[in-house]
Amino acid sequence: MVIRKKGKIVMSISIGVSCFVLAMVMFMQFKVVNQTDITSIENMRESELRAELSNWKEKYEDVNARNEEVTKTLQEYRDKEKSDNETSKLLQKELEQINVELGKTDVEGEGITITLKETQNNDTAITADDLLVIVNALKLAGAEAISINEERIINISDIVEINNSFVKINGQRILSPYVIKAIGPQVYLESSLLGSGGYVDELKSYGYEVSIEKGSRININKYEDEIKSKYMQ
Repeated sequence: MVIRKKGKIVMSISIGVSCFVLAMVMFMQFKVVNQTDITSIENMRESELRAELSNWKEKYEDVNARNEEVTKTLQEYRDKEKSDNETSKLLQKELEQINVELGKTDVEGEGITITLKETQNNDTAITADDLLVIVNALKLAGAEAISINEERIINISDIVEINNSFVKINGQRILSPYVIKAIGPQVYLESSLLGSGGYVDELKSYGYEVSIEKGSRININKYEDEIKSKYMQ
């Protein structure tokens, strides 16, 4: 009986140990399988994340490159626009200066105003030649702009006498009194007509009334007609 009991105990222990070992083996296999699947999943997710990150990096680099290109192009346009604006302003300034020199712009500045008129004591009227002498004297004295009875005097202006009756300037008939405006250095303009040899004294000796006034804001209108060259092409 004792031997049988010992055999059952040994068998029970052997079976228990075998079951325990089997259970441990199964547990280990299950753990290994679980670890393998988790690792695989994690590896797969990491790979996908890396690929996605790489894609976004490429997209960012492309967009950044386009942004730099557009920014560069925009700056080039801005520089060109600035250069064009500066060129345009320079050309506009030159054009304005040319128009002033041609007499195509109203001007204002310091200068003098000469008024000529006949009196009852005059045997003859003021002639176109009288006006030409005064205009030429003013030009030599540095006049930058001249007008007679609001007619702007430019290089192609004609001052002519018609049938010893009246004067035409720029094709327009003008009558006494003659108001001559000149913009320029007042002292030189005035001295060119007064004093020894000055034409104003000669006109006064003929009985004409002549007055000269200085002004800081002399206004002279622009030349209204179209400027044409008769011989130059």
